Amino acid sequence: MDWKRLKIATPRIEFNQLMPQLRWHIGRLGTIGKIGIGLLGVTTIYFFSAVLPLESDLHKLKERAEMLQTQAQSKQTPGDAESGKKMSSDQALQVFYDFFPRIDSSPFWIRELVRIAKKQKVELSSSEYRLVNENDARLARYEMILPVRGNYAQIRAFIADALETVPAMAISAIAIKRENVTSDKLEMRLEINLYLNK
Repeated sequence: MDWKRLKIATPRIEFNQLMPQLRWHIGRLGTIGKIGIGLLGVTTIYFFSAVLPLESDLHKLKERAEMLQTQAQSKQTPGDAESGKKMSSDQALQVFYDFFPRIDSSPFWIRELVRIAKKQKVELSSSEYRLVNENDARLARYEMILPVRGNYAQIRAFIADALETVPAMAISAIAIKRENVTSDKLEMRLEINLYLNK
């Protein structure tokens, strides 16, 4: 007797016997049962193709967050970390003011806004600038009025990029105008305050 042939034939016989039973069970399910099995199959495919890859991404992000947290803790001065000292209010205030760019750096930040506008393909026209420098304040305020023209996505990208690049900047007012309903171009008037350290 040929054992190899017998080993191959046995699974075929079992599979041929199972097929009629499988068809009979599927026929008993009805429409709702077949839809349920189909959804179960789609869900399984979705889980392996979409959820599992995102889970590995989430795991990588958690590891990166832990690494950054460890780095941030290691950058503390050893004396502060050991004693658990907090900064005095004067020190904290000085750290706050040091965050803001120097008053003589305003031309650089204006050039940055122009560069971002070109990058996002936004048109800037006849901007107005005014330095408000109050004697008793530690910060000066550089007020800018920027007329901007472009489509919604371009202007939104310009604003997001500008706020990220120039963190000492705040938008105080926005006025939006569209020539007509069908036009995709918007005209926007941005009032921006750039806070500078004296």
